[in-house]
Amino acid sequence: MNTVQIKNLTKTFDSTLAIDNLSLDIEKGKITGLIGADGAGKTTLIRLVIGLLVPDNGEVSVLGLNPFTQKEQLNKLIGYMPQKFGLYEDLTILENLRLYADLKNQPYDFDKLLEFTGLKPFLNRLAGALSGGMKQKLGLACALMGTPEFLVLDEPSVGVDPISRRDLMKMVKDLISPQTTVLWSTAYLDEAHSFDTAVVLDKGKVIYNGSPHSLAATAPEFEDKVIELMGGYKKEESLIAKNYTPFQSSLTCTVEADNLEKKYGDFYAVKNNSFCINKGEIFGLLGPNGAGKSTSFKMMCGLTKPSGGTARIMGVDILKNPEKARSFLGYMAQKFSLYGTLTVRQNLEFFAAAYGISFLNRKKRVDEIIEVFGFKDIENQKSEDLPLGFKQRLSMACALIHNPPVLFLDEPTSGVDVITRRDFWNHITSLAKKGVTILVTTHFMDEAEYCDRISLFYKGETIAVGTPQELKDKAGADDMENTFINLIKESEKS
Repeated sequence: MNTVQIKNLTKTFDSTLAIDNLSLDIEKGKITGLIGADGAGKTTLIRLVIGLLVPDNGEVSVLGLNPFTQKEQLNKLIGYMPQKFGLYEDLTILENLRLYADLKNQPYDFDKLLEFTGLKPFLNRLAGALSGGMKQKLGLACALMGTPEFLVLDEPSVGVDPISRRDLMKMVKDLISPQTTVLWSTAYLDEAHSFDTAVVLDKGKVIYNGSPHSLAATAPEFEDKVIELMGGYKKEESLIAKNYTPFQSSLTCTVEADNLEKKYGDFYAVKNNSFCINKGEIFGLLGPNGAGKSTSFKMMCGLTKPSGGTARIMGVDILKNPEKARSFLGYMAQKFSLYGTLTVRQNLEFFAAAYGISFLNRKKRVDEIIEVFGFKDIENQKSEDLPLGFKQRLSMACALIHNPPVLFLDEPTSGVDVITRRDFWNHITSLAKKGVTILVTTHFMDEAEYCDRISLFYKGETIAVGTPQELKDKAGADDMENTFINLIKESEKS
C-alpha cells in the first residue's frame, strides 16, 4: 500500500519548470529519502504533496485524500517540518510546544519528546537563542506532535553537524510508529543509506528510485553514482586559480591565533584558541553546531572583538590595525550576505571599491572576474534571484576580487549540488597551490579530506589537531565522519 501516489505532476514558476511530468509512489511505513541539490525540485514537490502549492497538471493522492480539495482533513494526519526554521523565535521551547499542541488539539504531554530530543533542561530558553542542531530538534518535536501518519521533513539536517544529523535520524526512527510514512528531503548524499528508499531528483525529474544499497555500497560510491546519473563530472583547470596573481611575501605563518578567547558573561564561546596556518595551506575547522567555529572566524576577521588573546593576518594584528589586516583577507560568510537587490556586476563593483581597487582598474578587474567565474549571461540579474550555486559562486568571487593572500570560507558548499561542490573544491585546492592560505569550515565530512590539517573544535576549545590521516589514526576510524564522532565522544569522557 502506498501513502502517496503522484501521476504526471508538473509545476512551473514563470519560465522555470520546477517539476517536470513527475510520477512517484511512496510506500507506507517506510522512510523515503528525497535527494537532490538546491533547485532540484525537492521543496516544490513536498509543497505540492502537502497541498501548499497547486500543480499546473497532474494528480496527487496522500493517504487517500486530495491535498488541494481535502486539505483540512489531511492536515490532521500530517506532521510537517519546513526547510527553514518555522517556529517562533521570541517564544521559549515550552511555549512553542504548547502552541503546536493547541493547534493540533493535543494534550500538554511532552515528556517523551523532550526526553528523546534532550531539550528538557532548556525549556525556558528562547527558540531564537538555540544552536542550529537544537532548533532542528525542536522543529522535529513540533512536527511529531500527535503521532502523524505521514511525517514530512524538508531538509531537517541542513547546516547541522554529523552528530546532530545522526541524532535526528535516530529520533525519527525511535518516535514514529511502524505504520508511519516518512518523506525526508536532504542535500547530504551520505544520508542516503539511512533511508529505506532513495529518490534522486534532478531538474524536476526522478533520475533514480529504489534501494540506496542497490545503487552503491558506500556513501562515496553513492555520490559517484549520482554524479554519473546527472551527466558526470570532468575536472578541468581552475580558471580562478589560473588568473590569480600570487601575493609576494616571505612570511611562512600567514594566519595566527594566540590564546584567542570570546566570553559572554561566564560562558566561553571560544577558549584558548591557538594555531598557525602556513602559506598555501588548507586548514579546516570542524566541530558540532555551537562549538565556536563561526565565532573564531568573526574574531579572526575583526568582526567580533575577542575577550582575550590576539590574531594576526599576514603578520598584522587584527586589533591594532584592523583595516590593514582585512585588506589581506577575502571572507565568504556562512549565509549569503551580498546585496540581493544589486545585480551580479553591481555587487562585484561594490566589493572592488570596498577593497580599495582604484576607479581606473575597477572595470577591468570586474570584467575579468565575470569572465573567469562564468557570469557573462547573468551579470545583470539581481543576486537575490540567483540559484544557490550561483549565489555561492558570487560570494567567492567578491571575496577574491582583490587577489587576497588569505581566504576565509565559512561552509562555502552548504546546500549546493555535488557537482558544484567538486567544482568549488577544485578551485580551493588550486588556489592553495598558488600560495593562498585558506581557512575553511564544513559539515561535509568528506570535504575534510581536502584539508592539509584540521582543528577539531568542541565546546569552544580545540580537542585535536592534525592531518586527516593523523586524526583518523587517533580516532581508530576509517572515515572522517566516524573520526569526528569518536573524537567528540572521547573528549566528553575527559
